[in-house]
Amino acid sequence: MQPPLDWSLLQSFAAVAATGSLTAAARKLGNSQPTLSRHVSTLELQTETRLFERTPGGLELTEAGVELYDYALRMAEAAEDLRLATEGRSQTLTGTVRLTASEIMATYVLPELLTALRREEPEIDIELVASDRTENLLQREADIAVRMYRPTQADVITRKITDLTSGAFATPGYLNARGVPETIEDLRSHDVIGYDRSDLIIKGFDAAGLKVGRGFFPFRSDNQVVCWQMAVAGYGIGFVLKAVGLSEPAVVPILENADIPKLPIWLTAHRELKVSRRVRRVYDFLADRLERLETDPAK
Repeated sequence: MQPPLDWSLLQSFAAVAATGSLTAAARKLGNSQPTLSRHVSTLELQTETRLFERTPGGLELTEAGVELYDYALRMAEAAEDLRLATEGRSQTLTGTVRLTASEIMATYVLPELLTALRREEPEIDIELVASDRTENLLQREADIAVRMYRPTQADVITRKITDLTSGAFATPGYLNARGVPETIEDLRSHDVIGYDRSDLIIKGFDAAGLKVGRGFFPFRSDNQVVCWQMAVAGYGIGFVLKAVGLSEPAVVPILENADIPKLPIWLTAHRELKVSRRVRRVYDFLADRLERLETDPAK
Protein backbone atom coordinates (compact mmCIF):
# COMPACT_ATOMS: atom_id res chain seq x y z
CA MET A 1 0.00 0.00 0.00
CA GLN A 2 1.38 3.40 -1.04
CA PRO A 3 1.77 6.05 1.69
CA PRO A 4 -0.39 9.22 1.44
CA LEU A 5 1.06 11.87 -0.87
CA ASP A 6 3.06 14.52 0.96
CA TRP A 7 1.42 17.96 0.55
CA SER A 8 4.83 19.62 0.25
CA LEU A 9 5.57 17.43 -2.78
CA LEU A 10 2.28 18.41 -4.35
CA GLN A 11 2.96 22.09 -3.68
CA SER A 12 6.30 21.84 -5.46
CA PHE A 13 4.75 19.89 -8.33
CA ALA A 14 1.93 22.44 -8.73
CA ALA A 15 4.40 25.33 -8.81
CA VAL A 16 6.51 23.65 -11.51
CA ALA A 17 3.35 22.86 -13.50
CA ALA A 18 2.13 26.47 -13.22
CA THR A 19 5.43 28.06 -14.26
CA GLY A 20 6.77 25.46 -16.66
CA SER A 21 10.26 25.45 -15.17
CA LEU A 22 12.08 24.43 -12.00
CA THR A 23 13.87 27.79 -11.82
CA ALA A 24 10.68 29.88 -11.98
CA ALA A 25 8.94 27.57 -9.51
CA ALA A 26 11.86 27.87 -7.10
CA ARG A 27 11.60 31.65 -7.22
CA LYS A 28 7.85 31.48 -6.68
CA LEU A 29 8.14 29.26 -3.61
CA GLY A 30 11.37 30.74 -2.26
CA ASN A 31 12.95 27.32 -2.48
CA SER A 32 15.95 25.86 -4.29
CA GLN A 33 15.85 24.30 -7.73
CA PRO A 34 17.49 21.02 -6.55
CA THR A 35 14.85 20.70 -3.83
CA LEU A 36 12.00 21.09 -6.30
CA SER A 37 13.64 18.66 -8.68
CA ARG A 38 13.92 16.14 -5.85
CA HIS A 39 10.29 16.69 -4.87
CA VAL A 40 9.10 16.07 -8.43
CA SER A 41 11.25 12.93 -8.73
CA THR A 42 9.92 11.62 -5.42
CA LEU A 43 6.36 12.29 -6.49
CA GLU A 44 6.94 10.45 -9.77
CA LEU A 45 8.31 7.48 -7.83
CA GLN A 46 5.35 7.47 -5.45
CA THR A 47 2.78 7.73 -8.25
CA GLU A 48 4.76 5.40 -10.51
CA THR A 49 4.25 7.67 -13.49
CA ARG A 50 6.04 10.37 -15.45
CA LEU A 51 4.55 13.78 -14.71
CA PHE A 52 6.55 16.06 -17.02
CA GLU A 53 8.09 16.00 -20.48
CA ARG A 54 11.05 18.23 -21.27
CA THR A 55 10.52 20.47 -24.33
CA PRO A 56 12.55 23.33 -25.83
CA GLY A 57 10.12 25.72 -24.16
CA GLY A 58 10.30 24.15 -20.70
CA LEU A 59 8.53 21.43 -18.77
CA GLU A 60 5.12 20.32 -20.04
CA LEU A 61 2.67 18.15 -18.14
CA THR A 62 2.05 14.62 -19.34
CA GLU A 63 -1.52 13.35 -19.42
CA ALA A 64 -1.01 11.84 -15.96
CA GLY A 65 0.53 15.14 -14.82
CA VAL A 66 -2.52 17.10 -15.96
CA GLU A 67 -4.77 14.78 -13.97
CA LEU A 68 -2.65 15.08 -10.85
CA TYR A 69 -2.46 18.85 -11.28
CA ASP A 70 -6.25 19.03 -11.12
CA TYR A 71 -6.16 17.24 -7.76
CA ALA A 72 -3.34 19.49 -6.52
CA LEU A 73 -5.36 22.60 -7.40
CA ARG A 74 -8.39 21.27 -5.59
CA MET A 75 -6.27 20.56 -2.53
CA ALA A 76 -4.79 24.06 -2.66
CA GLU A 77 -8.26 25.57 -2.88
CA ALA A 78 -9.45 23.46 0.03
CA ALA A 79 -6.39 24.43 2.05
CA GLU A 80 -7.09 28.11 1.39
CA ASP A 81 -10.74 27.69 2.41
CA LEU A 82 -9.59 26.01 5.62
CA ARG A 83 -7.09 28.79 6.33
CA LEU A 84 -9.71 31.46 5.87
CA ALA A 85 -12.22 29.55 7.98
CA THR A 86 -9.77 29.18 10.86
CA GLU A 87 -9.14 32.93 10.65
CA GLY A 88 -12.89 33.60 10.84
CA ARG A 89 -13.00 35.17 7.39
CA SER A 90 -14.94 34.32 4.26
CA GLN A 91 -13.16 33.54 1.03
CA THR A 92 -12.64 36.56 -1.21
CA LEU A 93 -11.66 37.06 -4.83
CA THR A 94 -8.41 38.80 -3.89
CA GLY A 95 -5.45 37.95 -6.10
CA THR A 96 -4.03 38.12 -9.62
CA VAL A 97 -5.40 36.80 -12.91
CA ARG A 98 -3.07 36.74 -15.91
CA LEU A 99 -4.59 37.27 -19.37
CA THR A 100 -3.22 36.97 -22.90
CA ALA A 101 -4.78 38.48 -26.01
CA SER A 102 -3.76 39.71 -29.46
CA GLU A 103 -2.12 43.12 -29.75
CA ILE A 104 -5.28 44.67 -31.19
CA MET A 105 -7.53 43.21 -28.49
CA ALA A 106 -5.09 44.07 -25.71
CA THR A 107 -4.56 47.64 -26.94
CA TYR A 108 -7.98 48.78 -28.13
CA VAL A 109 -10.66 46.52 -26.61
CA LEU A 110 -9.61 45.13 -23.25
CA PRO A 111 -8.53 48.37 -21.50
CA GLU A 112 -12.12 49.63 -21.23
CA LEU A 113 -13.44 46.20 -20.22
CA LEU A 114 -10.75 45.67 -17.59
CA THR A 115 -11.38 49.14 -16.19
CA ALA A 116 -15.03 48.19 -15.72
CA LEU A 117 -13.93 44.95 -14.08
CA ARG A 118 -11.70 46.91 -11.70
CA ARG A 119 -14.66 48.98 -10.57
CA GLU A 120 -16.66 45.84 -9.80
CA GLU A 121 -13.81 43.74 -8.39
CA PRO A 122 -11.18 46.06 -6.90
CA GLU A 123 -9.40 43.17 -5.14
CA ILE A 124 -8.51 41.41 -8.41
CA ASP A 125 -5.22 42.43 -10.03
CA ILE A 126 -4.75 41.88 -13.77
CA GLU A 127 -1.62 40.99 -15.72
CA LEU A 128 -2.01 41.29 -19.50
CA VAL A 129 0.27 39.68 -22.11
CA ALA A 130 -0.23 41.19 -25.58
CA SER A 131 0.54 38.17 -27.73
CA ASP A 132 -1.25 35.67 -29.95
CA ARG A 133 1.23 32.83 -29.43
CA THR A 134 -0.39 29.45 -28.83
CA GLU A 135 2.28 28.65 -26.24
CA ASN A 136 0.90 31.22 -23.83
CA LEU A 137 -1.50 28.66 -22.38
CA LEU A 138 0.51 25.54 -23.11
CA GLN A 139 3.43 26.89 -21.09
CA ARG A 140 1.06 28.26 -18.47
CA GLU A 141 2.06 31.87 -19.06
CA ALA A 142 -1.56 32.96 -18.59
CA ASP A 143 -4.76 31.89 -16.84
CA ILE A 144 -7.12 33.07 -19.59
CA ALA A 145 -6.60 33.63 -23.32
CA VAL A 146 -8.76 35.76 -25.63
CA ARG A 147 -8.30 34.31 -29.10
CA MET A 148 -9.60 35.02 -32.62
CA TYR A 149 -9.32 31.37 -33.58
CA ARG A 150 -10.47 28.12 -32.01
CA PRO A 151 -7.78 26.74 -29.67
CA THR A 152 -6.98 23.07 -30.21
CA GLN A 153 -5.20 22.16 -26.96
CA ALA A 154 -6.77 19.16 -25.28
CA ASP A 155 -6.03 20.23 -21.71
CA VAL A 156 -7.92 23.55 -21.68
CA ILE A 157 -11.51 24.73 -21.39
CA THR A 158 -12.63 26.81 -24.36
CA ARG A 159 -15.82 28.61 -25.31
CA LYS A 160 -16.84 30.60 -28.38
CA ILE A 161 -18.21 33.95 -27.24
CA THR A 162 -19.32 35.70 -30.44
CA ASP A 163 -18.36 36.73 -33.98
CA LEU A 164 -17.11 40.31 -34.28
CA THR A 165 -17.50 42.35 -37.45
CA SER A 166 -14.35 43.55 -39.18
CA GLY A 167 -14.19 46.56 -41.46
CA ALA A 168 -11.98 48.38 -43.95
CA PHE A 169 -10.82 51.89 -43.06
CA ALA A 170 -8.69 54.64 -44.57
CA THR A 171 -7.99 58.32 -43.97
CA PRO A 172 -9.88 60.96 -45.98
CA GLY A 173 -6.52 62.17 -47.29
CA TYR A 174 -5.66 58.78 -48.75
CA LEU A 175 -9.11 58.39 -50.30
CA ASN A 176 -9.01 61.88 -51.82
CA ALA A 177 -5.71 61.01 -53.47
CA ARG A 178 -6.50 57.47 -54.60
CA GLY A 179 -10.28 57.28 -54.84
CA VAL A 180 -12.81 55.30 -52.85
CA PRO A 181 -12.97 51.55 -53.63
CA GLU A 182 -16.50 50.28 -54.14
CA THR A 183 -15.82 46.53 -54.19
CA ILE A 184 -13.25 44.09 -52.83
CA GLU A 185 -11.89 43.69 -56.38
CA ASP A 186 -11.20 47.46 -56.49
CA LEU A 187 -8.53 46.92 -53.84
CA ARG A 188 -6.17 45.64 -56.54
CA SER A 189 -5.51 49.29 -57.47
CA HIS A 190 -4.98 50.42 -53.86
CA ASP A 191 -2.34 50.23 -51.14
CA VAL A 192 -3.56 47.63 -48.68
CA ILE A 193 -1.79 47.05 -45.37
CA GLY A 194 -1.17 43.40 -44.57
CA TYR A 195 0.66 40.96 -42.34
CA ASP A 196 4.16 39.64 -42.93
CA ARG A 197 4.39 35.93 -42.06
CA SER A 198 0.79 35.55 -40.91
CA ASP A 199 -1.66 34.51 -43.64
CA LEU A 200 -4.75 35.69 -41.72
CA ILE A 201 -5.60 38.57 -44.09
CA ILE A 202 -4.80 36.49 -47.17
CA LYS A 203 -7.28 33.86 -45.98
CA GLY A 204 -9.83 36.60 -45.29
CA PHE A 205 -9.48 37.94 -48.83
CA ASP A 206 -9.78 34.43 -50.20
CA ALA A 207 -13.04 33.95 -48.26
CA ALA A 208 -14.29 37.25 -49.72
CA GLY A 209 -13.47 36.10 -53.27
CA LEU A 210 -10.18 37.95 -53.84
CA LYS A 211 -7.14 35.71 -54.27
CA VAL A 212 -3.89 37.52 -53.44
CA GLY A 213 -0.41 36.68 -52.25
CA ARG A 214 1.99 38.23 -49.79
CA GLY A 215 3.34 40.59 -52.45
CA PHE A 216 -0.10 42.19 -52.81
CA PHE A 217 0.58 44.26 -49.68
CA PRO A 218 3.04 47.17 -50.08
CA PHE A 219 3.40 47.34 -46.28
CA ARG A 220 3.63 44.20 -44.14
CA SER A 221 4.02 43.65 -40.40
CA ASP A 222 2.89 40.89 -38.07
CA ASN A 223 2.32 43.44 -35.32
CA GLN A 224 -1.39 44.21 -35.62
CA VAL A 225 -1.13 47.53 -33.79
CA VAL A 226 1.61 48.70 -36.17
CA CYS A 227 -0.56 47.77 -39.16
CA TRP A 228 -3.50 49.70 -37.77
CA GLN A 229 -1.39 52.75 -37.00
CA MET A 230 -0.11 52.72 -40.59
CA ALA A 231 -3.72 52.96 -41.74
CA VAL A 232 -4.36 55.77 -39.26
CA ALA A 233 -1.27 57.58 -40.62
CA GLY A 234 -2.71 57.44 -44.14
CA TYR A 235 -0.37 54.86 -45.71
CA GLY A 236 -3.25 52.87 -47.16
CA ILE A 237 -6.31 50.78 -46.41
CA GLY A 238 -6.35 48.78 -43.20
CA PHE A 239 -8.63 46.10 -41.79
CA VAL A 240 -9.54 45.98 -38.12
CA LEU A 241 -12.41 45.14 -35.79
CA LYS A 242 -15.25 47.51 -36.68
CA ALA A 243 -15.62 48.62 -33.06
CA VAL A 244 -11.96 49.70 -33.10
CA GLY A 245 -12.13 51.44 -36.46
CA LEU A 246 -15.27 53.41 -35.68
CA SER A 247 -13.66 54.77 -32.52
CA GLU A 248 -10.74 56.30 -34.47
CA PRO A 249 -11.59 59.83 -35.75
CA ALA A 250 -8.67 59.91 -38.23
CA VAL A 251 -10.22 57.28 -40.53
CA VAL A 252 -13.54 56.58 -42.20
CA PRO A 253 -15.17 53.23 -43.02
CA ILE A 254 -15.19 51.98 -46.61
CA LEU A 255 -16.51 48.88 -48.40
CA GLU A 256 -19.41 48.77 -45.96
CA ASN A 257 -21.45 46.56 -48.29
CA ALA A 258 -18.61 44.10 -48.90
CA ASP A 259 -18.79 40.59 -47.48
CA ILE A 260 -15.87 40.85 -45.04
CA PRO A 261 -15.57 37.71 -42.87
CA LYS A 262 -16.28 38.15 -39.18
CA LEU A 263 -13.69 37.22 -36.58
CA PRO A 264 -14.65 34.58 -34.00
CA ILE A 265 -13.84 35.36 -30.39
CA TRP A 266 -12.91 32.44 -28.13
CA LEU A 267 -12.18 32.44 -24.41
CA THR A 268 -9.83 29.74 -23.20
CA ALA A 269 -8.65 28.85 -19.71
CA HIS A 270 -6.85 26.12 -17.83
CA ARG A 271 -8.80 23.57 -15.89
CA GLU A 272 -8.43 25.53 -12.66
CA LEU A 273 -11.28 27.61 -14.05
CA LYS A 274 -13.44 24.98 -12.37
CA VAL A 275 -11.93 25.51 -8.94
CA SER A 276 -10.73 29.12 -8.87
CA ARG A 277 -13.52 31.56 -8.21
CA ARG A 278 -11.21 34.45 -9.07
CA VAL A 279 -10.38 33.09 -12.54
CA ARG A 280 -14.02 32.15 -13.07
CA ARG A 281 -15.14 35.68 -12.17
CA VAL A 282 -12.82 37.28 -14.73
CA TYR A 283 -13.70 34.65 -17.35
CA ASP A 284 -17.44 35.20 -16.95
CA PHE A 285 -17.06 39.00 -16.90
CA LEU A 286 -15.07 39.01 -20.15
CA ALA A 287 -17.49 36.58 -21.79
CA ASP A 288 -20.41 38.89 -21.00
CA ARG A 289 -18.69 42.11 -22.11
CA LEU A 290 -17.13 40.65 -25.27
CA GLU A 291 -20.48 39.24 -26.31
CA ARG A 292 -21.99 42.71 -26.02
CA LEU A 293 -19.33 44.32 -28.24
CA GLU A 294 -21.10 43.33 -31.45
CA THR A 295 -24.51 44.67 -30.46
CA ASP A 296 -23.40 47.56 -28.26
CA PRO A 297 -19.78 48.62 -28.88
CA ALA A 298 -20.05 51.23 -26.13
CA LYS A 299 -20.28 48.51 -23.46
